[in-house]
Amino acid sequence: MALTITDDNFQEFLTSDKPLVLDFWAQWCGPCKMISPYVDEIAEEFKDKVNVGKVDVDTCPNTTAKYGVRNIPTILFIKNGEIVDKQVGATTKAALAAKVEKLC
Repeated sequence: MALTITDDNFQEFLTSDKPLVLDFWAQWCGPCKMISPYVDEIAEEFKDKVNVGKVDVDTCPNTTAKYGVRNIPTILFIKNGEIVDKQVGATTKAALAAKVEKLC
C-alpha cells in the first residue's frame, strides 16, 4: 500500500535516503482510480528500495503547487531531491515498474 503524503509530512519523505515515487491524484479522477492499484502494488513490490506515496491534489495544495502539477494522474520519480522522471496520464503497471527500476 502506498503511503499517504500530505503537505505536513512531505518533507520527511523528500529527505529520506530512499528515492521517492509520488502519485498526484484526486478522488474524482477516473484515470487516477484506474492506476491506483498499480501504484499500491508497486509500493509493495519495491518497499525495500523506494518510498511510494499518494498526494491528494485537493487536500495538498502546497505540494501540488511546488511541483507545478496541472494534470492528474501525474507520477514523479524523485532521487536525491530532484525529479528524474515523470509520468503524466494513465499507463500500465509494467511501464511504471520500469521507471521505478531505473530509479533504483
